[in-house]
Amino acid sequence: MVKIRDKKNRILSGILFLTVIPVISLFTACAGKDTANSLNKPADHLELSYAKQFDVSSYDGGYKHIHIANGTDYVIIPEGKRDSDLGIEGAVLIHEPVENIYLAASSAMDLFVSLDSLDSIKTCSTKASDYSIEEAKEKIGSGEIEYVGKYSSPDYEVILNSGCDLAIESTMITHSPKIKEELEKLGIPVFTERSSYEKNPLGRLEWIKLYGVILGREKEAEEFFEKEERKALAIEKSLQKEKINEEDRKTVAFFYISSNGYVNVRKPGDYVSTMISMAGGRYAYEDIADDSDNALSTMNLNWEEFYRDTVDADILIYNATIDGGIKDLDELIGKNTLFADFKAVKEGDVYCSNADMFQKTSLVADIITDMYRVINDKDTDNLQFMYKVTD
Repeated sequence: MVKIRDKKNRILSGILFLTVIPVISLFTACAGKDTANSLNKPADHLELSYAKQFDVSSYDGGYKHIHIANGTDYVIIPEGKRDSDLGIEGAVLIHEPVENIYLAASSAMDLFVSLDSLDSIKTCSTKASDYSIEEAKEKIGSGEIEYVGKYSSPDYEVILNSGCDLAIESTMITHSPKIKEELEKLGIPVFTERSSYEKNPLGRLEWIKLYGVILGREKEAEEFFEKEERKALAIEKSLQKEKINEEDRKTVAFFYISSNGYVNVRKPGDYVSTMISMAGGRYAYEDIADDSDNALSTMNLNWEEFYRDTVDADILIYNATIDGGIKDLDELIGKNTLFADFKAVKEGDVYCSNADMFQKTSLVADIITDMYRVINDKDTDNLQFMYKVTD
């Protein structure tokens, strides 16, 4: 594996690559690898309760191995230690301290806020105006975090000049594989964030432990996760105390109308549908078969299917992530007049999510709390992540 250790040399080499010889790969000397047997046996494993998409092993000398469920491996090299792949073929090496991150996975931003680690991000691919996270908006707006263009066409020179230690990409990078290749040619390790593949919302939150490992803030990550987990478990205890039978649970539909006229819903078993269940509801589409051959967490329904499974739903939650949501019931009915027949529309049990619901990844327990209030009609005037849609 080709690595560029010295940041100054990497920047100079990268600029040469970008402006003079873009078709020629960079060749630099790389440090020798330490393949001592003492490093090939993990001394400890990170304890995970819900996450299924990653695991972390610790080795003597402070080395750590991150394994991602898609088969990718990363090895974190402690500061001042010799390079080692720990005998893991094809592992991507990440050198501590990780201080100058290029963040192209916007869903991870809130976890950095929760770890008080925004200073470790130097460049990003999301504009300040597209964030609802105030801390991120302020940092990007002031230039402390520099916007370098969309993830699919970043400004490599700016990223290099920032002394980038690590690029964190969303799974959207699979649609632009050349971006990943270019970053790697410049000696920048690329980490692909996959928390959205977690089916349990607490598993998604548990990715904060992984970022704690990368940033050297394991203790802070563990403490934050335990605090949020307690809040989520408290809702479970409340439901047990109320003794709501499965057949008595209210049916909840979570959806939006796509530009081509289809209805887009979360797949059954996805983390949003799981949050509805954890909040005491029953997901309207839990019995729909997913015949699609893809890893997306959403699926489209035609209007016949949607009407059949939603007309008698107790509660509608419109997902505002894509089109900005709806301001009143007339706007919803304007999308299709059949909405006027829906039980939830007639009874006024229609809600709309806001941008915070998907950007504030760390507040999973609070999102479940909002759903619990909506489903059980408790204090719905003080919701954080959704609002009631009225006439």
